Amino acid sequence: MQKLDLQEIIDNTSDFKEVKKVWFVAIIGRPNVWKSTFINTLIWEKIAITSNIPQTTRKKILAIFNDSDSQIIFFDTPWIHKSEKNFNKQINNQAIKTLDDSDLILYFIDSSRISGEEEKYIEDLTKDLKTPILKVFTKSDKTTKNSNIKETDLKISSENKEGFEELIKKIKENLKDWPLLFSKDFYTKQTLTFRISEIIREKVFLNTKEELPHSTFIQVDEIEDTPRMYRIVAYIYVETDSQKYIVIWKAWKLIQEIWTLARKELEEILEKKVFLALRVKVRKNWRKDEKFLENMLK
Repeated sequence: MQKLDLQEIIDNTSDFKEVKKVWFVAIIGRPNVWKSTFINTLIWEKIAITSNIPQTTRKKILAIFNDSDSQIIFFDTPWIHKSEKNFNKQINNQAIKTLDDSDLILYFIDSSRISGEEEKYIEDLTKDLKTPILKVFTKSDKTTKNSNIKETDLKISSENKEGFEELIKKIKENLKDWPLLFSKDFYTKQTLTFRISEIIREKVFLNTKEELPHSTFIQVDEIEDTPRMYRIVAYIYVETDSQKYIVIWKAWKLIQEIWTLARKELEEILEKKVFLALRVKVRKNWRKDEKFLENMLK
């Protein structure tokens, strides 16, 4: 087998020889500060799922922003909050590990909420980091309730892109000149399986309530790309038989709505007809299974 010459590949790929403002930027914050909404609005693509339910993001999401003089690789980290539950600790660890891989940290703070214990917890976690941290107050189009905002602070609204230009300019001041790490038409590193599972999980979050959304995970079992359509088989896993009963029988319209919304969005993303088979299974107490969580959150 012929050995691949990485340098030769780079030398013959025009994007990789180009030098711009490049490097890694992590976004952290308490639950529901609209980190994922910011990413989707900035990239103009559905990279990260969103919902009004806190703690939607579970894994690090990589999104790549390209413009005329920069390539900024954003890490949308899971929510950070203080908790003694093993599942929540694993999620927190995902976010904290990401900080070590970053050259700049954006600390998102919700301007429409009063700062509390969660903000203090994040500040304690990051106070000894050598990586530069930029505080960014989100939801600037909402009524301000955070008394810590100063006139000179960075403020953004992810609903109308207000403050984005100023934020990108500030980020670039902290980046190095470096050859591009990704092709200029590349905007995410997610696999197709992961994107499909996240779209389905988002619809579960949007259509369920109380503890049920956090008790679910999605496993994509089959993906077949035919000339006419994608055939996808996926499982919605819950923790108890009673939760399975709720999803399938007690509210038949619930699984129908999840299926309809997921299939419609997948067709828009994949630009092809989608046959989606959704099934519901039980995996008891999966959030307490440490080894399973480690594998799931990789």
